[in-house]
Amino acid sequence: MAFYILAIPLRKFKEKMKWLGPAQTVTVLCLVLTMGLRLGANDEVVNNLDSYGLYALVITIFTIAFSIVSVAVARRAMGIDQYGLMKNERVDLEMEEELEVIEEEVAEEEKGGFDRMTLWILLAVALGLALGYFLVRPQFNYENFERGAGLAITIELLILLVFVGLDLGLAGDVISNIKSVGVRVLVIPLVIEVGTLVGAAICGLFLPISLRESLAIGAGFGWYSLGAGLLMDAGLMTAGAISFMHNVMRELVSIIITPTVAKKIGFVEAVAAPGATGMDVCLPIITRSTSGNIAVYSFVSGFIISMSVPLVVPLFI
Repeated sequence: MAFYILAIPLRKFKEKMKWLGPAQTVTVLCLVLTMGLRLGANDEVVNNLDSYGLYALVITIFTIAFSIVSVAVARRAMGIDQYGLMKNERVDLEMEEELEVIEEEVAEEEKGGFDRMTLWILLAVALGLALGYFLVRPQFNYENFERGAGLAITIELLILLVFVGLDLGLAGDVISNIKSVGVRVLVIPLVIEVGTLVGAAICGLFLPISLRESLAIGAGFGWYSLGAGLLMDAGLMTAGAISFMHNVMRELVSIIITPTVAKKIGFVEAVAAPGATGMDVCLPIITRSTSGNIAVYSFVSGFIISMSVPLVVPLFI
């Protein structure tokens, strides 16, 4: 918020602030690389990548897929277009120019086939996992490295949020977007949760875990520390381990697919994959892959979903 306000008097220098986009991209890649290092160095994650990892991956695929589908249906039903704008909404000249730029960027990416941002993110994740497993794990004390990696991620997130605040402040359309979207912005987190739970319920029908465990795992909505912690505290250790891995995977998969989802399906749908992390870790990636007005959907959805985790997980337990 502070940097959003700071950016207001800088709007007249908007043309000179084009470095913000590349700066966000570089910081996103550094963040993803650090997350990959952290996971690759974690023995608990590495040692359970076989059975628990497979279950977690299946749940991740189903919950993300159904979340995206649910948001796609809700968006169309509410009359919101691919770029997060009301179809019948009058747009001023500045918004039309922004929309033209967005459409040109989408068209340019489609010419190149696979989204370049997604490719860079995949490479950063793979490099981080490899370095974490082969270099960090045998050479460093994990507890010390975990503290350092946690601090690095916090710093990278703060830098990203500074860039996002400046970017939104320069755009200057956040308040108008909130007014134009209104209560519709509250529908998105609801349908994300419904889609997630439907996907988790389907997984509970064929995976070797109970339906209530599957639903409780899905109800973590990407918040791996709290979701897994609640399950383990209730004595469901297997479900807790799967929950931890699933929610970590949901965050990583969301980071990887967000640029492609935004360009191929819709900007609002890009908010569906991360769930709770749409308000923090994935917010800069969503903003970078879409446009400033989608930050409203992402932050509000992430906030509401995060608040519901400590209520919904115990409900299924």
